[in-house]
Amino acid sequence: MTDKQLSEEGNNVPLTDNSLLVDISDALSEKDKVKFTVHTRTTMKVFQKSEFLVVRQHEEFIWLHDRYEEQQKYAGYIIPPPPPRPNFDASREKLQRLGEGEGTMTKEEFTKMKQELEAEYLATFKKTVAMHEVFLTRLASHSVFRDDSHLHVFLEYDQDLCARPKGKLQQLGGLVKSLGTTTDQYYLNATVRDVNDFFEQQMSSLTEYYNQLKEATTRTDKMTEKHKELADGFIKISGSLLPLANVDPGPLDKHLAKMADTFEKIRKLESRVACDQDLKLADTLRYYMRDSQAARALLVRRLKCLANYENANRTLEKARHRNKDIHAAETAQSAACEQFEAISAQAKEELLDFKTRRLHAFRKSLIELAELEIKHARTQQDQLKKSLTYLKELS
Repeated sequence: MTDKQLSEEGNNVPLTDNSLLVDISDALSEKDKVKFTVHTRTTMKVFQKSEFLVVRQHEEFIWLHDRYEEQQKYAGYIIPPPPPRPNFDASREKLQRLGEGEGTMTKEEFTKMKQELEAEYLATFKKTVAMHEVFLTRLASHSVFRDDSHLHVFLEYDQDLCARPKGKLQQLGGLVKSLGTTTDQYYLNATVRDVNDFFEQQMSSLTEYYNQLKEATTRTDKMTEKHKELADGFIKISGSLLPLANVDPGPLDKHLAKMADTFEKIRKLESRVACDQDLKLADTLRYYMRDSQAARALLVRRLKCLANYENANRTLEKARHRNKDIHAAETAQSAACEQFEAISAQAKEELLDFKTRRLHAFRKSLIELAELEIKHARTQQDQLKKSLTYLKELS
């Protein structure tokens, strides 16, 4: 997603407002971390300069996300989900296995397989960068989130934010936090009766929506993997035909060479199809899985406010019954009521915007994927036609 695409989404500033533009201009992958160069251009007076660069690691993005979650003033908003942790283990393992099996394949096969895996690694790296950039651009283009002081520190402060890589205990803490949110949801659903059918229906819909996205992502990954396997198969076919054409020049050498070349071109097309499906469909599904979880977290926060409001009502009743501390109980009840009404109003607006935003994103991604697949199919058809024409002329 680009800055322009993101700014079309709800709660974002108008397209003509370019007062805060953020992108990741560069990234460096090291053994166990990725360093992102965050580039900011702004006309906002709160910043000391109009353009600046800082280097950030993944843990600092998580630090920024957590600062938004901790602040009560954002309780009624869908806080953009944090980017997933960079993970290149699968690509590294494939490259390692390829090196171990080098002796079982021809030189041409090995070279092509290596190129394929290197391209896969590069695609994973680019997606990692994109997910971190999307997180920042959603914050920077949001009419409320963009004014947060923690975002300003993240973008402008040119030193380490002291967000160290998480140890195993801290990672476990993150898992416990996630499980805690789910537990809170079940507990509140069981103990608090929602007074608004809209939010009750939204919680049910978001849970079902998340499960459907999860299933769709699994199916998309399987489909993408089959295209990759098909591309790998074409490598073996092409790699087998080319040596045959070079072993004993004769009537078949040009036929075999042409067929090897055709399979190699089709292999590249299959790889592009797999890459496009992963980028346009699987990534969109994964992002909205995380975004739907963020929306559910908003509903859980609202239920907590409702629980606090109901507790405040009970406390006020007891105070009146005892004729003691009535003023303090009324003040607390009034504050809890005001907080609950405020988060309910903001949450409804956010959830309606979430629906519009995801429909726009899926429509755009599916149209782009369909256009790319039609383009690749036509290119593949042209390659096969040209190959058949050439082979007929040789006969």
